[in-house]
Amino acid sequence: MQTMTSADGTTIAYEKTGSGPTIIVISNVAEDHTGVAGLVKTLSEHFTVISFDRRGRGASGDPQSYDPVREIEDIAALIDIAGGSTALTSGSGGCAIALDAASALGNRVTGLYLYEPPFIVDDSRPPAPTHYVEHVEELVAAGKRSEAVEYVMTEMIRVPAEYIEPMKQDPSWNEMARYAHTFAYEGRILRGLMDGKPLPADRWSIDAPIAVAVGGNSEPYFRVAADALAALLPNVTVLTLPDQDHGAFWAAPEPVAEQIRKFLLS
Repeated sequence: MQTMTSADGTTIAYEKTGSGPTIIVISNVAEDHTGVAGLVKTLSEHFTVISFDRRGRGASGDPQSYDPVREIEDIAALIDIAGGSTALTSGSGGCAIALDAASALGNRVTGLYLYEPPFIVDDSRPPAPTHYVEHVEELVAAGKRSEAVEYVMTEMIRVPAEYIEPMKQDPSWNEMARYAHTFAYEGRILRGLMDGKPLPADRWSIDAPIAVAVGGNSEPYFRVAADALAALLPNVTVLTLPDQDHGAFWAAPEPVAEQIRKFLLS
């Protein structure tokens, strides 16, 4: 990996691979750039792909206190490396910072592909707990990283309690515990987007084309969120990824990459 220095002096580690039009792949909460390695590899057949360790992850720095605006500055610095303009893609919680960056950076972002933004805009699923961010921060500060992950899984993602112990036996649980602090980071970015209320009308101004994809086997609220974005922004196409669920961005890179290719290059 290479490193660059963001606007506030923070070191951000990144990887550049492939050839063709540039796309930046933004990883999700509680993972570093390796979490999207499958998609990066597949996209590199048609794109120059930049993936990176977001703040607080992998080889990138983590100055305190955390401010989501700094993440937009990180993406802006990566766009400079890309030559001044690029497309962005992310899945799940990472979609929010992608939208924020596209809104802040204007025509430097040429297009977006978002896979299942987890926005909760009505009563199709329960909203995020009111003090979600603060509770995660308290648990992490107390050294209870595994407990923070369990809280997120049961109270935010709503994984049934009987699944938790088997999940703890998988190595991925320890990786999530390592990055448990980033659940609070992402929670700050997602504030106002998971409250069971309409999306804020004044948060984003984006003219670039946006694809919002939903898995054919996913929970209905993802489609509700996609339709809400399409009603809010002027250039949104809602796509379906047949036979896939919420994990497709990570577990099914080939169909995701093909959909990205068709949307951005056709």
